[in-house]
Amino acid sequence: MQNMINSKHEILKESQISKVKMQNDKAKGKEQKIDIKECSYLFALKIIKLTELLSSDFASKIIADQLLRSATSIGANIVGAQAASSRKDFTNFLNYALKSANETKFWLGLLRDSGRKDKGLIDPLLEDTKQLSNILASSILTLKKAQR
Repeated sequence: MQNMINSKHEILKESQISKVKMQNDKAKGKEQKIDIKECSYLFALKIIKLTELLSSDFASKIIADQLLRSATSIGANIVGAQAASSRKDFTNFLNYALKSANETKFWLGLLRDSGRKDKGLIDPLLEDTKQLSNILASSILTLKKAQR
């Protein structure tokens, strides 16, 4: 049981998005695309593991439920965007994903600041969420500029 918990903590501490970003930075002069669908999927898996680590008191259950909904909604809306029927529809799906990412930041901060999980476990997930938000916001701005 202890090994399972330790492996969950290790998975949660990894920042897959940061690794992808660093790989992009290393590609001097070469433009590489970040696979936001894969990043959001891996992020959702980390959130699932985090919610499994939370205690079963009433407040933790409510926060875990809300966190799980908002975090998994990011990837679901990105997938929805890829199946969009128009550029406007695509932009709307990305906007929903961004709103979900912002909500996820709220729930993660609440978990950390309420003392339900320690800063060392939550901060890497907050960083992943911020990076997903930045990628989504940048994509939305680019799409809006192209629509003009």
